[in-house]
Amino acid sequence: MKAKTLFFLFFLFFFIKTNAQCAMCRAVLENEEGQGAAQSINDGIIYLMAIPYILVFSVGFAIYWKYFRTKKKK
Repeated sequence: MKAKTLFFLFFLFFFIKTNAQCAMCRAVLENEEGQGAAQSINDGIIYLMAIPYILVFSVGFAIYWKYFRTKKKK
């Protein structure tokens, strides 16, 4: 379990540092001075890419919590 948690945390931080641009967007935005629009495009792409993963994780966790959690006997 410890290895899985470490693996998840490593790839979570690796995911945050990625630059997710398609080739067309990169070619157009690299010519701009200041790179403000390029950074905004990167942030928007990562935001749009992260939302489905968060939703799937939330549903999976809810299913796990409801069906596979062991109940304590008093």
